[in-house]
Amino acid sequence: MFEDQREDDVQDLMERNDEFKKLLTRHRELDKQVTDAELGVHPIEDLALHALKKEKLWAKDRLTYIWEHREAPA
Repeated sequence: MFEDQREDDVQDLMERNDEFKKLLTRHRELDKQVTDAELGVHPIEDLALHALKKEKLWAKDRLTYIWEHREAPA
């Protein structure tokens, strides 16, 4: 997520916004878990996979909102 943004801009927002930092870290963890489950590396129940995907989508929506409403650094 945010691969199309400058790494410096993402890093700056992570330093200035704890919620963004925590959510981005969590989103990356969820992405790995979902990918591993779908590839069969770490199989999980369908219901658990659905819950992970739902949480990942919620995190993405919140991250996008924070990104779009960020203030420029002083």
